[in-house]
Amino acid sequence: MGKKAIIPNQKHLTLEDREYIEEALKRNLTFKEIARYLSKDPTTISKEVKKRRTPQKPSGFNNSHNQCELKKTCKKQDLCKTGKCRYPCRQCKNCNLICADFIKKSCTKTLKAPFVCNGCEKKSTCRLEKQYYRAAPSQRTYRETLVCAREGINLTASEFDELDCLISPLVKRGQSIAHICAAHKDEISCTERTIYNYFEQNLFTVANIDLPRKVRYKKRKSNVKKEPCDYAVREGRTYQDFLMFTAENPELSVVEMDTVAGRSGGKVLLTMLIRSCRLQLAFLMEDQTQKSVKACFESLYEALGAELFSTVFTVILTDNGSEFLDPVSLENDGDGCLRTRLFFCDPNCSYQKGMLEKNHEYIRYILPKGSSFDSLMPEDVRLMLNHINSASRDSLNAKTPLDAAEFLLPPGFLTALEYGKVQPDEILLKPQLLR
Repeated sequence: MGKKAIIPNQKHLTLEDREYIEEALKRNLTFKEIARYLSKDPTTISKEVKKRRTPQKPSGFNNSHNQCELKKTCKKQDLCKTGKCRYPCRQCKNCNLICADFIKKSCTKTLKAPFVCNGCEKKSTCRLEKQYYRAAPSQRTYRETLVCAREGINLTASEFDELDCLISPLVKRGQSIAHICAAHKDEISCTERTIYNYFEQNLFTVANIDLPRKVRYKKRKSNVKKEPCDYAVREGRTYQDFLMFTAENPELSVVEMDTVAGRSGGKVLLTMLIRSCRLQLAFLMEDQTQKSVKACFESLYEALGAELFSTVFTVILTDNGSEFLDPVSLENDGDGCLRTRLFFCDPNCSYQKGMLEKNHEYIRYILPKGSSFDSLMPEDVRLMLNHINSASRDSLNAKTPLDAAEFLLPPGFLTALEYGKVQPDEILLKPQLLR
């Protein structure tokens, strides 16, 4: 047989390919040689043969009534308890059926490549159970599997009910599918994509609208971009300066900063996100002014201490909000010593601190737009952040921000801010958390 003239591909094996595999096994070709001809990986051929081989019992002529591995050394007698048998049990046809120590003898050649007896020279006289690879039955089995995999739910009714009982209550608590799959990876047998497909088919108790990101947002109005404001405070603190500084000092910790407002004129949240571990921070302020931001910085600086603050908040990137336009007072402590470096995004370019903007989603799950923050207390904010930071993230390889923070941030940081983990199934990302 000559080499098949096709380009290497990842397509499924065809009937023609399987017929070639059957013929090649009869000729004792190796998996590597078969794979080279079919332009496949040798492991593909190996898996195909092992998965689709079929057993064949010995014929009546070759069949041995005793298939036990121990028959040559066995000395047992009278297993039937008749008291009349004078012959060793190994000579009896019922031996394999009633002996508790029966070990079925199998050919060791089927335990390693090529795993089948197609090309074995002794198969005509062998008295053991044989394994054969046949093209037609293999193709038929493959087609049946392919059709079944593409139809309906690949779970039994009881298995799907268990999946529904696990997922639906957690979705009602505002948890994402990614977090649920990460927290229950040993209990969920299907992929995250499959679960979303089940949601699309409305098979769960909860509906599509119960998923945090499945609600259709209103089309945003396109704002006319204004000319960039050339604030004097931005000199040496632009986004280009930020990129240059972080390129020269890649080991420094970068924090993104912004504010989240409640109802107009009420309390606001000063939000920060530590890029390295995606840890969300938030601090309650009485209003959205430079004075409140400075007071928040002083309180945080006092709680952490100079060394810990400067280690974590080495570089801060924020937007051009009026509350941040006094960078000197934020960068320096009461003695005039530099404690951080502050940089500004370009005007109308909030995507430059996109991690924080995206993480604000979690805050809005619990504090929707238009809700008032006036009744919030610092312990409410900490509770909210504990739930947010305990949710698994795909960007952290299914770990939580708190897990990453324990590993990446200096000891004592989380303790100083009184942050703690919430059990995966107890996470609630809905407004009911603070009611």
